[in-house]
Amino acid sequence: MRIIKEHEVRKNEILDAAERLFAAKGFEKATVNDILVSINIAKGTFYYYFESKEKVLDEIIKRRIDAGVERALAVASDPNLSPIHKIIAVIMAQKPQNQTEKEFNPVLHEPSNVLFHHKVFTDLVKSFSPILSDIVKEGINQGIFSTSFPLESMEILLISGLAIFDDAYFDWSTEEQAARIPAFLCAMERILGAKEGSFLEFAKVLE
Repeated sequence: MRIIKEHEVRKNEILDAAERLFAAKGFEKATVNDILVSINIAKGTFYYYFESKEKVLDEIIKRRIDAGVERALAVASDPNLSPIHKIIAVIMAQKPQNQTEKEFNPVLHEPSNVLFHHKVFTDLVKSFSPILSDIVKEGINQGIFSTSFPLESMEILLISGLAIFDDAYFDWSTEEQAARIPAFLCAMERILGAKEGSFLEFAKVLE
């Protein structure tokens, strides 16, 4: 007997299966049929939820960003954290949450997925800049930061940080990437008008 599942449950089941397959086989090699077989659904069921395999990837990306935003908002609303700790915690909260997410990240670096990679880049900046800007404003009110451009400053930092630490742009070794973290944190201090060393103490945490 066919099991009838709620709309969102079935949709997420398809997304979960696709994410695992894309991570294991790569986006190009994984097929819609692979997804169908992995969760035992008919082709019609798949196309009821998604127009194409590309739409599935698009939805996986959106789901990941939405989850990251939710974690960031939880950090931003924590009264026990200072603005500096909040910014670092928001960054840390965006790391892969499980092995599948970790294995999925290289999919976006495939040459054929350049448009998806671009979408992730721009969506991250648009989604997180306002959250981080509010944290900066909180820091300004507390005398921790000094900038006339809280939103624009965070946009600049996000764009530069996402580019510098993205394997799709720069093929740094682990050591080379780690060496750039202190430099980036120093840049954050200067752009936000923070006390020298206030962000730098978190360099090891971010490696």
